[in-house]
Amino acid sequence: MLNLLGSPRRLCDGLSRREFLSLGSLGAFGFGLADHFALGAERSSAAPRFGQAKACILIFLYGSPPQHETFDPKPDAIAEIRGEIGSIPSVVPGVRVCELLPRTAQIMDQVTVVRSMTHRYAEHGVAYAVSGIPTYTPELENRPRDSRHWPYIGSVVDYLARRQRESGMPRNIALPWMLNSKTELLVNAGPFAAFLGQAHDPLWTDFTGLGTRTVPRYTDGQTRDFHDPFGGTLPDGRFILSTESRLRDDVPVERLNLRQSLLSQFEQAQRRLDSTGSIYDHHRQRAYSLLTSNAVHHALDIAREPMPLRERYGMTLFGQSCLAARRLVEAGTKFVSVFWDGYGQFGNCAWDTHNNHYPRLKEYLLPGFDLAYPTLIDDLRQRGLLDDTLVLCISEHGRTPRIDSRPRGAGRHHWSRVYSSVLAGGGIAKGRVVGSSDSIGSDVRDTPVSPKDILATAFHLLGIDPHTHVLDALGRPYPIAGDGELRREVLG
Repeated sequence: MLNLLGSPRRLCDGLSRREFLSLGSLGAFGFGLADHFALGAERSSAAPRFGQAKACILIFLYGSPPQHETFDPKPDAIAEIRGEIGSIPSVVPGVRVCELLPRTAQIMDQVTVVRSMTHRYAEHGVAYAVSGIPTYTPELENRPRDSRHWPYIGSVVDYLARRQRESGMPRNIALPWMLNSKTELLVNAGPFAAFLGQAHDPLWTDFTGLGTRTVPRYTDGQTRDFHDPFGGTLPDGRFILSTESRLRDDVPVERLNLRQSLLSQFEQAQRRLDSTGSIYDHHRQRAYSLLTSNAVHHALDIAREPMPLRERYGMTLFGQSCLAARRLVEAGTKFVSVFWDGYGQFGNCAWDTHNNHYPRLKEYLLPGFDLAYPTLIDDLRQRGLLDDTLVLCISEHGRTPRIDSRPRGAGRHHWSRVYSSVLAGGGIAKGRVVGSSDSIGSDVRDTPVSPKDILATAFHLLGIDPHTHVLDALGRPYPIAGDGELRREVLG
């Protein structure tokens, strides 16, 4: 018999040897130290719309779209700033958007555009954009398990709701696959639970469909063409739980039951060591139910939707991901993430248009967005879901105000001094523009808003005090939204 008790001596970090071994045994099963964290809110939230959102869909446009060719065009600027793509009026008087977003222009009365997003890090800082982490270094970006990371917003929502009654659906799901896992780069950091433990990572899906077309090249020196499913995919493509999140075909339920029986024996011993075993039981039971239940698979089955609706979303991976997100929210999932991710190669992938800026925007990026995003907003509205579903459309940063004409197809480079985000539903104001940039889209003119402010506002709308703290393994408190503050300007 393995004796884990040992002596009651204290280690240098204040934990007893018994506590240390107990924590380590939990980590071996992928639950980290989450069972030992405590929560606390510094103050109650009395501002309007607190808790109006029952669910959240976070859309992340990886690589960062240009504010000039999306939601903050500069039609009166010189050509080197304005670019070769024009702008059109939207349904909101005085608010113009890119001319390649005509359908989006028609739903601008349902959203709030923040044109004064700003921060210091003009890099692909996904982790900075979606967690409370106060600083960013590029070395962290491809190290998702680095101990310096803070937990993803979806993981915090999942963690704080862990004692609530289960809806039968997981609370935190991400589409279409683990970030950057279809490129030659390592998996990117950001959408992970950090010190809350891997049990609160998003439940990742995978996608079975193939791309139907070669999208414009990322760079002049690209040696391969890719049939990118974000550019087009066939109707038979399906979302499935990733191989790490579902029962393998060669593992029968009987074998899984045997494993659960063995695990139960371990858990009984664990409970004798640690009185917090009930939380551990909860996570293990949740994982087991996901493996043997059809609820998630049913919600992910976009083939159940009528083909005309699927086509309105766009027969692209982004469009079908947005449709799947709506189905998941409708089925009871609390937090759904949709990443427009890179495919094939990492350098200049997705919305990172250092090269071939205009062909990629015109033939690939803007048309796909203009199908999926307005259809999602309208679909949620028609189903009576928009008022209590928060939809965040964000990215890492923006792009340079001046066009670089040297690369083929031109380029705009990283720029974080000012950029735009779009918010809708769940208590967000309708038909509003918050903040502004200067005449060339270079700097904030008024009302600077940080990524942490967006997180804090999202937590507020989801009924979570944005000043809540979670504790790491050493008992140190971390504010869930970093230094972010609720932005009442965006509330309806």
